[in-house]
Amino acid sequence: MPGEFPAEVLAEATTVATSPILPDDDATDIPFVTVDPAGSRDLDQAVHIRRASDGGYLVSYAIADVAAFVRPGTALDAETMRRGETLYFPDQRVPMHPPVLSEGAASLLPGELRPAVLWQIALDTDGNPSHVDVRRAKVRSRQQLDYVGLQHAVDSGNPPEAVALLPEVGRLRRQLAQQRHAINLDRPEQIVDGDAQHGWTLTFRDQLPVETYNAEISLLTGMCAATLMLHSDYGILRTVPPPDQGAIAALRRIAPALGIDWPDGAPPGDVLSTLDRKDPKHVAFLDHAASLLRGSSYTPFDGAAPSQPLHSGVAAAYAHVTAPLRRLVDRYGSEICLAVRAEQPVPEWVRERVPQLPDVMDKADHRAHEVDRAVVDTTEAWLLSERIGQMFRATVLASEEKSATVALDEPAVRARCTGSDLPIGQRVGVRLIEADTASRTVRFELA
Repeated sequence: MPGEFPAEVLAEATTVATSPILPDDDATDIPFVTVDPAGSRDLDQAVHIRRASDGGYLVSYAIADVAAFVRPGTALDAETMRRGETLYFPDQRVPMHPPVLSEGAASLLPGELRPAVLWQIALDTDGNPSHVDVRRAKVRSRQQLDYVGLQHAVDSGNPPEAVALLPEVGRLRRQLAQQRHAINLDRPEQIVDGDAQHGWTLTFRDQLPVETYNAEISLLTGMCAATLMLHSDYGILRTVPPPDQGAIAALRRIAPALGIDWPDGAPPGDVLSTLDRKDPKHVAFLDHAASLLRGSSYTPFDGAAPSQPLHSGVAAAYAHVTAPLRRLVDRYGSEICLAVRAEQPVPEWVRERVPQLPDVMDKADHRAHEVDRAVVDTTEAWLLSERIGQMFRATVLASEEKSATVALDEPAVRARCTGSDLPIGQRVGVRLIEADTASRTVRFELA
């Protein structure tokens, strides 16, 4: 883990927090709101959507302007390169930037004047971009919303005006993604819930509709950013190659056993869009479908577009620009887009760093995945440590010759199970034979 921030980095962050570079362009008349998990303080994005005169939409999306605080070549700049991204634990976070910035002066907290990278994207009545502008501006968010509260407001028919059109635009964008045959796994998320005082538990959590709609605004912006980069023949994309034909064939072979219809010629994304995320057999299929999206990377290019520019999960070219407080590459992506849109040269400090970013981000992403896995594995073992020998109901997610991966009904545990000939999607009884917190290991046997 990166550990504590060095003293000189904290001192520098404290100094720049009091003197950000505020743009001349004033967009404080736009009544932005933020939409994040409850209790979040590192607020990267603020959104406002209004109906346009032609019946389309104008999406205004303000992104925290980290470059207003982090100067190239400083100790703070070097520390962000070392960290790469923010790491999240159930009870704390290891931030990429000192909290005085990430949860304070740079965060788009309500009521505060902030420097921002302002995207304004005009959409037609079908949700397709018709015009894109990006510039620096000072903004002021009016309200901090959380997903649960916003979903309740939407369901009650009384959403805040700034995001009243979010479900409408979100649904249009999801329809367009289906038309592109995007591969949307959208699996139930295994999360650790609770606190150190009352204890921890594991749950499988589906995204709320407003979460998916809010994510569509971020995806829209990232796709527009990629388009700007490709038109200028310079940038850095988030890429995922098309699915391997062998992976598609393997997925097709297990579909009939799980009761999933796969029409001849249908792309994998079209099949995935028909699944019921609450059906255990469909969840098992989604687990296997993860094999379709392998080989993700950051792809810089200079002078010509890369030979493979697509993110196959999105089914379009895509770039990270919307989370600069939590992910390093986004700051550089924003700077590229600002320069391209203003028809100015990309800053030299950006050009110097872009070739290094794939390695930095790959290491940071790997560490983040290790953290997530370690947290879940430790919690699984801890929850089950006093239940050796007990029986559980489970669903078979994956099967090999002498073992399988199963998902328990309760608690929300995924683990190995010894036993042969276990059909994928089958409901089984399993007995716990190991739960070791030191090695973070949980194993079952077929009962």
